[in-house]
Amino acid sequence: MLTENNTDISNVFGIISDELKQAREFISSSVFCDMPAAIRQTVHPLRNSLFSGKMLRPALVILSYRALNNGLCRKAVADEVVRVAAIVEMIHNATLLHDDVIDEGTKRRGFPTMNCLMGNESAVLLGDFLLSKVFRVCANLKPAVVRIISAAAERTCGGEIRQITCRGNWQLSEPEYLEIITEKSAALFSGCCQTGAVLADADESQIESLGSFGLNLGVAFQIADDLLDIIGDESKAGKTLGSDTGKSKSTLALIHLLRTVKKEAGERLIERLNNPLENKSVLLEMLRAHGSLGYAQSKAQEFAAKAIDELSGIKEGNAKNALIETARFVVGRAGIF
Repeated sequence: MLTENNTDISNVFGIISDELKQAREFISSSVFCDMPAAIRQTVHPLRNSLFSGKMLRPALVILSYRALNNGLCRKAVADEVVRVAAIVEMIHNATLLHDDVIDEGTKRRGFPTMNCLMGNESAVLLGDFLLSKVFRVCANLKPAVVRIISAAAERTCGGEIRQITCRGNWQLSEPEYLEIITEKSAALFSGCCQTGAVLADADESQIESLGSFGLNLGVAFQIADDLLDIIGDESKAGKTLGSDTGKSKSTLALIHLLRTVKKEAGERLIERLNNPLENKSVLLEMLRAHGSLGYAQSKAQEFAAKAIDELSGIKEGNAKNALIETARFVVGRAGIF
């Protein structure tokens, strides 16, 4: 079982700070510098939000490469690693722009969302603009990397669609929930790690190990993120919380609660869940009382531990240690219950 870890992720990523800076600069030049002046002025308020993320997914690309290559040695490969890191962050930011429209979010990374500032149309189109930039940059990458990125993006969208179609389905099982978050979140994590391995000319077993690391890490991340949506502090999280229950999304803690309570209590709970105006504090107390928050946290820790186990065949080094600390950070965000 993992222990709680309060490490600042920026400290963990210190060994790749130069590469992450280059990835940010690449995004800035690709997205903003190429924009017509009128469009650039329109989206300028979002600039801080787009570049203030933790850069978790780009870091996975770079750390996976480094874990197998002992650093960025050849400049041509180093440049490609940075481009791929930038690409996955652009894909991630595009999904966030679209998510904020779907969830009616008003805050992201401590700043007003694009849909809040400029409306849903502008937010959707900016997300599409980012994805069009991804297509353009991918044209210059090696085919194996493009295949991984495109497959991950396809799985992410498919998972999001499946989650929407399952709204209000309070009979959703734990395996079904895990399948959804594996597609909508973990697939991109896995793709990040796989691309880093491919760029390092790794063998198939190493690519598979890092891909599995990323997949388990992504599942742990999403379980923890769903917990934060319930118990998190918006001022600390920097984004709109409570959207899962407000949008009738079934998360692991709720699935556990519904299968734990008696039938009559479950029916009353479903009535409460179907009424978005109900007091959320009552639901939170039920989740605590029945151990549902703790159950979800333990599952997040379980998947993070599986992720770390996948690194057993990777030689020791600073990059491997950073990947391990990343897994610990992911589950530590939601606290221990």
